Amino acid sequence: MLQKKELPKAKPGLHPRNKHRGRYDFKALITHFPGLSAFVRPNEYTDESIDFANAEAVMALNKALLKHDYAINQWSIPAGYLCPPIPGRADYIHYAADLLGSADNGKIPSGNTIHCLDVGIGANCIYPIIGNTEYGWSFVGSDIDPGAIQSAAKIVASNASLKGHIELRLQPNARDIFQGIIRSDDRFDLTICNPPFHSSLQEAQAGTLRKLSNLNRKRVTRPTLNFGGKNNELWCEGGEEQFVKKLIHQSKPYATSCFWFTTLVAKSAHLKSIYSALKNTAAVEVRTIAMHQGNKISRIVAWTYLTPGQQKNWMATRWK
Repeated sequence: MLQKKELPKAKPGLHPRNKHRGRYDFKALITHFPGLSAFVRPNEYTDESIDFANAEAVMALNKALLKHDYAINQWSIPAGYLCPPIPGRADYIHYAADLLGSADNGKIPSGNTIHCLDVGIGANCIYPIIGNTEYGWSFVGSDIDPGAIQSAAKIVASNASLKGHIELRLQPNARDIFQGIIRSDDRFDLTICNPPFHSSLQEAQAGTLRKLSNLNRKRVTRPTLNFGGKNNELWCEGGEEQFVKKLIHQSKPYATSCFWFTTLVAKSAHLKSIYSALKNTAAVEVRTIAMHQGNKISRIVAWTYLTPGQQKNWMATRWK
């Protein structure tokens, strides 16, 4: 046993409104999802915890968090799909809310008239769950994977609070991002995206093994399915940098269909070429929002093609 260390009451770096800033209350979580109890045990500092390298334990924790904090009673994903870290996903939603509010003197727009597009919703439906529960926003979730769409649809159908607030659309062409998804009469206040990070399957598998090795504090040579993720969730040709540049290029034809386009950017080295792409598409305003989750540093890059006058008109007609 290691010497007891004093842990902070709040996780450093998380957004002030993030419900997961505090240490996990495992007793309360187990009350909501008893299945979590099988995975909770004292760590080396005698604090209650789970083995975060165990995919089943992380899945149980997610189910408990979603039920305890977001009143989501039924949530599961098929084997092999990405099991998301909920605190980090919540941070994106809260910072995106601040972004919307910044246009209206800090007043965050809420309710189902605020329409969001989740590019690559995945099988887990996490971003729409958090955005709808916290702010009442309505969502369209797109994905190129029929299995992911089916899984997300099952989650929506299984939870009464989500029905009528989350629509799923299958992207028929893997080369397109917005075409085939955004319709002529759609108006989105926000688009969000968690792009594939790696540039190849081999690179994605190596990244998964590094993650598992760090969690286990020993070398791991075989990835766990639920940490692996489907190919389109983890890698694409050119990796994060090329995907985001394509996202920017393909956003231009929909300049008046969306107030703020946003995406996560995990690697700061990619920012130079991303800013260059935004300059080439003549984005009117670009913002970079830093996020710190423990030792992990990432950021949201946001852009709009709306002029200040168009922004005011958008808010006056849609947010009031």
